[in-house]
Amino acid sequence: MVLHTNYLPKLLTKAQSKTLYLGLCPHTKGIEPRKAITQQTAHKADFLLLLLTLAAPSAVPTVHLMAATASTMSLSWLPPEKPNGIILDYEIKYHEKDQGEAIAHTMTAQRSSARIEGLKAGTPYVVQVRARTVAGYGRYSSPADFSTNMQNDPQKSLQEQLPLIVGSATASLVFIIAVVVIAIVCLRKQRNGSESEYTEKLQQYSKSLITPGMKVYIDPFTYEDPNEAVREFAKEIDVSCVKIEEVIGAGEFGEVCRGRLKLPGRREIIVAIKTLKVGYTDRQRRDFLSEASIMGQFDHPNIIRLEGVVTKSRPVMIVTEFMENGALDSFLRLNDGQFTVIQLVGMLRGIAAGMKYLSDMNYVHRDLAARNILVNSNLVCKVSDFGLSRFLEDDPTDPTYTSSLGGKIPIRWTAPEAIAYRKFTSASDVWSYGIVMWEVMSYGERPYWDMSNQDVINAVEQDYRLPPPMDCPTALHQLMLDCWVKERNLRPKFTQIVATLDKLIRNAASLKVVTNSTDLLRIGVTLAGHQKKILGSIQDMRLQMNQTLPVQV
Repeated sequence: MVLHTNYLPKLLTKAQSKTLYLGLCPHTKGIEPRKAITQQTAHKADFLLLLLTLAAPSAVPTVHLMAATASTMSLSWLPPEKPNGIILDYEIKYHEKDQGEAIAHTMTAQRSSARIEGLKAGTPYVVQVRARTVAGYGRYSSPADFSTNMQNDPQKSLQEQLPLIVGSATASLVFIIAVVVIAIVCLRKQRNGSESEYTEKLQQYSKSLITPGMKVYIDPFTYEDPNEAVREFAKEIDVSCVKIEEVIGAGEFGEVCRGRLKLPGRREIIVAIKTLKVGYTDRQRRDFLSEASIMGQFDHPNIIRLEGVVTKSRPVMIVTEFMENGALDSFLRLNDGQFTVIQLVGMLRGIAAGMKYLSDMNYVHRDLAARNILVNSNLVCKVSDFGLSRFLEDDPTDPTYTSSLGGKIPIRWTAPEAIAYRKFTSASDVWSYGIVMWEVMSYGERPYWDMSNQDVINAVEQDYRLPPPMDCPTALHQLMLDCWVKERNLRPKFTQIVATLDKLIRNAASLKVVTNSTDLLRIGVTLAGHQKKILGSIQDMRLQMNQTLPVQV
């Protein structure tokens, strides 16, 4: 590519060895002076012809299918590993697999995602993407095969509902069997009057319904008396064993304190203590203690451990293990850039392991976010804050939780189906986990920055996804994108996430591949700012010299 630029010899003295050239393009690979062209004999080089060689971007990595219908496909991809400039746009080329490239269609996209419309139902397509900079288009990505759905989408809905239908039928069958067995036992009891045999039969039947080794979460709100759930899952601690030392924060229902716990026969330990504020209502007390009823059912190294509760004296308390480094989001912001990638991935692995445990117990967190992950002195991350988001009150100073039908939800961390239909599942927790990954790799940056909650909803609906944070390994951002697939059944399970992170930790070289699209964007903004300043300086020189210096590119 040959560009004309301007040479300013009049601004320099003979003693100066530097020359100012204006109108050059960024990311220039080589500059070679070829020939001086002069229009005035008084100056030997008023204009200089330069040969500029600009490198095109490298190939776009693998393209991924985010969602598909009978006539559309939503795609996403990562920017080229070597953009060699600011990405102006992307070109998507697609054609039916059986028809070849001769009749391929193309479209452009401004960001690393796009939705192709007007496709045939149940048809396989071949898709390729390439990036464009000022140097032109780069190479296409490797061909990717994707298929649209069939026209009869109602069958898909039926298939999605089939497990629920089968589960309901199975539950009904179990209930009927239970009634029959209890009725038989009762008749036998009436015949022989044996109370012990009656009790023994019921116990044997109850044991037969539970698979050995299986532990299932029980919602404390299903108890007619909430206090019964607290007694069953949380150990009562005598208030004399607890010593509050200092207030370290404020909770939803009262203060959060650091203190000490000394149980009989055990050494004294430092604990965190949540207290229920004075003047509470019965509902507030029930909601406060429900967290202990939930937490007391869990036993995992990446889940915050419940020590016990104090309910027989005032104030009412929930006592948990103490996490020295506090909430993960604030901890990362305080230590920006201080950890290796392996350390960050280790934190993510711990969170995923805790969520796998919860998922295996059929517990859905609903509020998984870095602010609800606690970190101890050994950088072990533990999931905390169980079930409290549903009780949050309006706080105009904190827009994190937004009112929705049936409660308040954290929009930036919540899956689209949970926002639209209140469909909370382990799959929606996986979406939230992807946001937590982004928070960790960005050292606690706010997801979607200063966008409003409604703007976030609209952007996600149009298939926008968060770009990789600075220095984020490509493999980790791809895992984030997998967590953010629109079709919830296509998202990875927490078991798969843990396995993927373990594989990355074992193969540390895979974490060295980085795509700094964020850096490139910032560089582009900076260059644009510098360009304005340079053009302003040129204008000032024109006025001073009373002559026109045309800048041509």
